[in-house]
Amino acid sequence: MQQLEQLTRDAQALARGEVVAGTDEAEVARQLQICNACRYCEGFCAVFPAMTRRLEFSVTDVHYLANLCHNCGACLHACQYAPPHEFAVNIPQAMAKVRLRTYTDFAWPKAFGKLYQRNGLTLALATAGALTFFLLLTLWLKDTLWRVPSTADFYAIFPHNLLVAMFAPVFLYAVLALWRGVRSFWSSVTPGQDYPAPQLQALRGAAAAEATHDVLRLKYLDGGHGEGCNNEDDAWTRRRRVYHHLTFYGFLLCFAATSVATLYHYLWGWVAPYDLPSLPKLLGTVGGVSLLIGAAGLFHLSLRRHPLHGDAAQKPMDRGFIALLFFTSLTGLALWGARGTAALPSMLALHLGCVMALFLTLPYGKFAHGIFRGAALFKWALEKRLPSKLKIGED
Repeated sequence: MQQLEQLTRDAQALARGEVVAGTDEAEVARQLQICNACRYCEGFCAVFPAMTRRLEFSVTDVHYLANLCHNCGACLHACQYAPPHEFAVNIPQAMAKVRLRTYTDFAWPKAFGKLYQRNGLTLALATAGALTFFLLLTLWLKDTLWRVPSTADFYAIFPHNLLVAMFAPVFLYAVLALWRGVRSFWSSVTPGQDYPAPQLQALRGAAAAEATHDVLRLKYLDGGHGEGCNNEDDAWTRRRRVYHHLTFYGFLLCFAATSVATLYHYLWGWVAPYDLPSLPKLLGTVGGVSLLIGAAGLFHLSLRRHPLHGDAAQKPMDRGFIALLFFTSLTGLALWGARGTAALPSMLALHLGCVMALFLTLPYGKFAHGIFRGAALFKWALEKRLPSKLKIGED
């Protein structure tokens, strides 16, 4: 009976936005109270100046600040209260645990939120392998698995309409699920509820521009001083920022290549594959190489990362996403070399299997961190343009 009463009180507290003792949010709030008294790391990233605008931390405050954190590790290595100190302040790790809770809580559909905790390297590779096997089986049944195509046209192997029917629903669902999830997150933590709407509206344009600038530059992976992040030790390194840039822009270039190829197909009737120096081939090649190097670099850094950085329970999810990015780019580049050979059908099946696995797991994997973090950066850019609610002498 007492346990039921306690659960009821906790649920009521959560409904009011209060932090419940014993939760990951409570641990973040505890550590932030210590950081608010110290403020040594105030110039490191956006988390700490945003923190100083608050004297207490509600659940929504913690969710917002956790997604504003880029897990660069600089504050952990600079902190005098970090483990083994009795205060045990570890902002990167505490924030990472809360981030996973936000992905789970704001997932759409909500019942699928648990997939974030089950998404891992094994699941990612198994999904890609199963989809590839299905496509290879289809080719085998058609007796085209090891046949040299009479034309370089990919659609002679898998009909265009079949590929559209397979990939379009998956892609649209991924976009819808991510958009619904981040919209729920934004509705929960959106800034300025106490400010007049015209005042907020006037600031949105400048705030959006600043947030976009910070996202495209990956500003807060510079460690707050331009020397980079920490990874496996106290030494600064720019490798995480460089590999993130290569992965981020490589992915965008590959997506741009697919978008341009779609326009080629529907507007001008130019059928894939395309040769150099066509725009889809240029974008795809540069993007594929960038994505390959970036994903390999991030996987290597993940293996060497300091155990106090981030949440160890999330490493399988992180590595699963990185692995799918790597194999998607690798098989895409290999597909170029397989043209005109008997390996083309099977290589195409392998590439399509990796691509579909990537988009199937996209809404419930590591990709979500970029979407949620972008929303948090927009909130910070807007919030700092508004007058602070804190007053001198306020307790």
